[in-house]
Amino acid sequence: MKNLTDEQVKELIAVGASIGAHCQPCLTYHVSKAKALGLDTDLIRLALEVGQMVAKGSMAAMREFTKGVLNAPTQAGSPYCEGQPTPGGKSCCG
Repeated sequence: MKNLTDEQVKELIAVGASIGAHCQPCLTYHVSKAKALGLDTDLIRLALEVGQMVAKGSMAAMREFTKGVLNAPTQAGSPYCEGQPTPGGKSCCG
């Protein structure tokens, strides 16, 4: 494998993260930028595959979590529920 620049590595990470975030505009942008930086299709495809594996793993974990959520003991909600903003300024519920 050839040596990659920091910017190329960042774009490959962004490609995978875009899939994990289910952000289609992000993915389109970062794939385009990766190509513009001279990254070959095989490396971009590898980043896509890794992103898909991460997304699949997180969905499997959420599926398992949801199986027991209705039967879980009542507890105080997340500090970000009930409309309270997250550090990014958004609510978990809206």
